[in-house]
Order: sequence, then C-alpha cells, then structure tokens
Amino acid sequence: MTESWKHEFIDANGIRFHYVAAGEGSLVVLLHGFPQFWYAWRHQIPALAARFRVVAPDLRGYGDTDKPPRVSDYRTGILAADVAALVRALGYEKAHLVGHDWGGAVAWTTALEQPQVVDRLAVLNCPHPLAFAKALRSNPRQLGRSWYVFFFQLPVLPELVFQLAPQRAVERMFRGMAVRKETFDDEDLRQFRQALEKPGALTAAINYYRATLRNFSAMRELERHPKPIAAPTLLIWAEQDVALGKELTYGMEPLFSGPFRLRYVPDCSHWVNEEQPELVNRLLIDFLAAKEPP
Repeated sequence: MTESWKHEFIDANGIRFHYVAAGEGSLVVLLHGFPQFWYAWRHQIPALAARFRVVAPDLRGYGDTDKPPRVSDYRTGILAADVAALVRALGYEKAHLVGHDWGGAVAWTTALEQPQVVDRLAVLNCPHPLAFAKALRSNPRQLGRSWYVFFFQLPVLPELVFQLAPQRAVERMFRGMAVRKETFDDEDLRQFRQALEKPGALTAAINYYRATLRNFSAMRELERHPKPIAAPTLLIWAEQDVALGKELTYGMEPLFSGPFRLRYVPDCSHWVNEEQPELVNRLLIDFLAAKEPP
C-alpha cells in the first residue's frame, strides 16, 4: 500500500510542512503525538484512504517539518492555527480531524479556537484541556502520572537524558508502555529514534510541554469562558494508559454542544491506534463516514 502514499511539502502559517497523503474525497487530517511523526498513522492511512483524502503531517517541530527555535513557537494557539492554515493550503474549507496524544491536544484546541475548519473531531487518548487542567489541580494520582510534564520544564537536561541512551529511551517509551509488546518491531523503533535525532527535533518536541505550562493565561481564559465544542466528536480511550487516567474521561458531556461519543478500549495502552489498529480503524470509519451525526 505504501506505493500509493505520496510525500509532499506545503507552506502554511509561515512554516513548511512535510506530509504523507493518500486517497480521494473529504479531507481527514491525522495529527500524531509525542514523540512520533506521520509514521504513527501507518496502520490508519490505507484503511481511511479507501474512503477519504488522508493527510498525515509531521507536526511543527517534528520529522521533516520546520522546527522554529523558540518555546513560544509551540503554544497551543499557534498549533491550532497551523492546522487551520494547513487545511486551507490543501484546498479545503473543512476537514475531519483525528488526533492522538499531543495531536489530540492540537485537535481539541483547533475545535475550540478554529471551529470553522472542523467537520468532525476524533481524539485518541488525550483529555480535553479543561479536564486535564482540573486533574492537575485536584487529582494527586494524575499529578504523579504527569511527572514528565514537569521534568520537561528543565532546560537542557531532558535532551541530555535522551541523548545518553536514545535506543533505550525509545524502547521504554513504546514497548515499555505497550500491553502488547510485539506492537513495535525493531524497524518501528528505528523510525521513531531517527525522527527524534533529526537536528532540533527533540527540543522542539519537548517545547510543546514547556510552552503549555508557560501559557497559563490561555487556560485561565478557557476556564472563565468555556467554549462547548459543536463538531460531532468521538473520543477513543485505551484503558491501560500509564500516563493518563481513565477518570479524565468522566463527566465530559457539558463540554460539547454537538453530539459526543466515548468508546473505551480495554487491555490496551496509550498507543491505541498502533496496538489495536483494526478496532480503531473501524471506529474511525464508522464515525467519519456516517451520513448523520452520531
């Protein structure tokens, strides 16, 4: 199937994006998480391309996309503007957004700040930003699970820790977290390691976390003036996520003015789209291809 995938570059929001594209029809944009790149969607691209125009970009700072140097270049509002600009640059007015992990955070923010470009929204193992902010204030267990967010605030040290043993770090992040260890073969780990070793990529990836904690004003504004999401939304949540507790998904209905659906995936880790690709593909196709709102 990879022979039908095209690697392209496009300018949007002042930077150059690399992306992989396949298929024809309504646009589906796949937004990967930390510490990955477009390759995270290798199991979804062919399945979705049978029905849609699928674009899987390397997000700002990742893979072969430009890597602006400042922490402030990775604020969530800028990341959402990237998505909106990318949709327009691709020649579309709207897109279905599918995001995992940090890509999920970008998808949430795009639905909140750039709703005009979002047709349907699907998020995989990433909490709504208001739910996550509340948990960090009031849920000691989640605070402990999120230790790495605070470690990443340190200058230089997180990068040095990775560079001392990059193979071990990548293996721990993927195979170490997975319920099904065979999900990630040696070639998968090599791909993720090489992407992180591109000049500037590791610091850019960590800057997503640094920018978030340095931009409290945006979160306070959202808490003061919550914006219910109007786009039909699907949240897919693997239950054995060691970094994000299932309780982050409870009581979400008031966050939406449009249809909202939640699907749990048991016996599966944070890497749900790679560990359970057939199930995730089926859930996504059923949701995105439905003629009526869910």
